[in-house]
Amino acid sequence: MVEWCQKTDSFSLLARVGIALSLLVVSIVLFALPQPNLLTVNGIPFLAYFALVPVFLLVRFVSWKTVWLWGIAYGVGSYCLFTYWLAAFHPLGIFVISFMYGLYLMIAFPLLKAAASLFPRWGWLVQGIVWCAYDYVKTLGFSGFHYGVLTYSQWQINPLIQIVDLVGVWGLDALITFASAWFTAVIVEAYRNRKLEACNCRFRALVKAIPSACRSHIISGCVWLVIFLAVLVYGFVSPVDYSQEPHVDVALIQQNSDPWIGGVPAYQRDLQTLKRLSSEAIAEHPEVDLVVWPETAFVPRINWHYQHRYERDKFQLVDELLRFIEESPVPFVIGNDHGVDTVGNRVLDYNAVLLFEPGVNTLPPSPQVYGKMKLVPFTEYFPFDRQFPKLYEMLLNGDTHMWEPGTEPVVFNVVGNDGTTSISFSTPICFEDTFGFVGRRFVNAGAQAFVNLSNDAWSKSLACQYQHLSMAVFRSVENRVPSVRATTTGQTCIIDPNGRIVAMAKPFEETYLVGSIPVLDKSEKTLYTRWGDYVGVIFAVSSTLILIAGFVRACITRKRT
Repeated sequence: MVEWCQKTDSFSLLARVGIALSLLVVSIVLFALPQPNLLTVNGIPFLAYFALVPVFLLVRFVSWKTVWLWGIAYGVGSYCLFTYWLAAFHPLGIFVISFMYGLYLMIAFPLLKAAASLFPRWGWLVQGIVWCAYDYVKTLGFSGFHYGVLTYSQWQINPLIQIVDLVGVWGLDALITFASAWFTAVIVEAYRNRKLEACNCRFRALVKAIPSACRSHIISGCVWLVIFLAVLVYGFVSPVDYSQEPHVDVALIQQNSDPWIGGVPAYQRDLQTLKRLSSEAIAEHPEVDLVVWPETAFVPRINWHYQHRYERDKFQLVDELLRFIEESPVPFVIGNDHGVDTVGNRVLDYNAVLLFEPGVNTLPPSPQVYGKMKLVPFTEYFPFDRQFPKLYEMLLNGDTHMWEPGTEPVVFNVVGNDGTTSISFSTPICFEDTFGFVGRRFVNAGAQAFVNLSNDAWSKSLACQYQHLSMAVFRSVENRVPSVRATTTGQTCIIDPNGRIVAMAKPFEETYLVGSIPVLDKSEKTLYTRWGDYVGVIFAVSSTLILIAGFVRACITRKRT
């Protein structure tokens, strides 16, 4: 590549920078386009199979002295473009996420370059393994974040995603990543062989060398193709027809507002909207067994304000809500800012789900409660306030609400109107349904379905809502359980255990969605439910061992010479 532009030393330097910048820009664009984005909420999924080619070429092309800088640039640029909607929440949000991934990729890029340098023949394969390890590791810990994992770009290709009940998202991530790695190997091989082509134009010579390079990698390409076809075959034969299973009917309420904006007048307005939509759903669909409101759809602390009545305006709202539920014929699942008194008049806040059953636990309120376990880093939870007090103060001054993390995967149970059909379900709250391990914990605790409550209204972005939806689809397939999503502004929908979206409400409208979900016997668990993210662990461990082995071999070879 460098030789194409070697007319003078100064021009060569400019050419090298220009090529690197071009690869960087293409890498950033290809990071965003396969997923739901500004141009299309469906994404362009086939681009995922080429998305990492410019990344793998870039780390080969740039020097060891600068590769880490290019990693920072790629991390910041790709997440600024992909998660642009974070700026609508708070400018600090997009800064924190993009800077964090700049740091992650500052480490990952040198490792990718080491993979290519330590293994001249199989470097492309090692690069694929290292990237899969990076994709898994970046989802771990306090700052774990699934947005940007290439697997989720395939959310609408139903036959392809069925395999995640065996290998999780990381097995499919590997299939996508190794396509980019293979194409990179072909381009590198063609570049090495370009001089064999009788052609005056160097670029044309490179293109003419590609067929020969493909032939030299034909075996690995055929292996990938066989695996891809096997995944598709599994995807066509594994889905199950659940139409004859017992079912319950749910009403999912979408209020089309951000419940946190506006204070008590907004709480009053939203309560009237939620009551009206719920009453309409029940009146038009008397078969409804359960009504679900979105995440913190009702903000005032229901239990706390019922006990401490000195904020009369909020108590009156709580009392109005409870009387409405008490007079309703079905249970309600409600998102709420749940407050718990502690010693010293300190109140612990939980982003919570409350299950009310009329005539059982509504007046006085003693609902079953689930507290969100996996809180959003920096905006809902920051455990390093003592270590980074200034950053913590900045977060508190922003549009954030810090909560205590829940500790247990609660499983609720409701009995349908027929008096015989019951369903056990768990309620991942918003961000939680982007994590496979959270859904797995719920199913292992006895959940037969996921009832997700979300609020993405703050993003003011259809792309954001579809990015969230694209990940939620995989939680159903991994565990073979149905999911329903009640959201403030979208995407409110019903997902079957095969990952098919069977119904969805129109976004950014006051509306409701009524549908059925099957009641399944979960005595037979999927491989993913039993073993979890074992494929991701394999990539993390194997990439570490391979790089260490390559480094040791290089040191021994250098000593011998």
